[in-house]
Amino acid sequence: MADVPLQVISENSASERRITPSWSVSTLKAKLEPVTGIPPSAQKLGLKTSAGSEPVPVEAADEDATRLSDFPLAPYAELHVGDNRPPGARPNYNDVSGVDKYVMPEEEYERKTDSVLAWKKAQKLGRFDPNASSHEKARLNALEQEVHQRGIQVGERCRIGGEDTKRGTVEYVGEVKEIPNGAGQWVGVRLDEPVGKNDGSIGTTRYWGQPSTMKHGVFVRPERIEIGQFPPLNDLEEMEEI
Repeated sequence: MADVPLQVISENSASERRITPSWSVSTLKAKLEPVTGIPPSAQKLGLKTSAGSEPVPVEAADEDATRLSDFPLAPYAELHVGDNRPPGARPNYNDVSGVDKYVMPEEEYERKTDSVLAWKKAQKLGRFDPNASSHEKARLNALEQEVHQRGIQVGERCRIGGEDTKRGTVEYVGEVKEIPNGAGQWVGVRLDEPVGKNDGSIGTTRYWGQPSTMKHGVFVRPERIEIGQFPPLNDLEEMEEI
């Protein structure tokens, strides 16, 4: 009889395996140990041949003499492998917190010629660009010019990204050091509706307002701000009178 592909499922693994029907139950359990990490003596096998059906126990009084062909093997049926050991005695193979990890010394990494760092050096990218400082200065100047050209000032009404649903009042203009790689000008807006990202603070720094569970605050780059006469929306204005 030809091998039968089964889906072997346990607490820590799931994979497709080809099973030979002439194997004994004890042979199957021995082969499942390196796959599931469960020793044969603690394995509880169940064969589920269709969705919604109850697993058929794969067990016998004499597991050495009982063949798998005695059970309803079907291609791609699920073979569930349970663990009879107490929870405290089961190794957690998904917890890698205690696994020693290799960390390459920085000096060794810098000497490598096939690393991302070496490629950046060769391409003169990022901090290896001799003109990096001038590029960064130009970018920061462009952000400041954007603020002035758009007339962005604290107290002005605005909307963000052309979306009428994101109207609000400018509450802050300046740098926000808590944003990673976020040098340059940011605009803090208190939205009319609580559809923002914060309450006017980031980390331990408060840029405006008082602590609140309502997220009216958002910080965006100047190019997303449109200053104008954008009064708060009143959803009731369009409702018919009764």
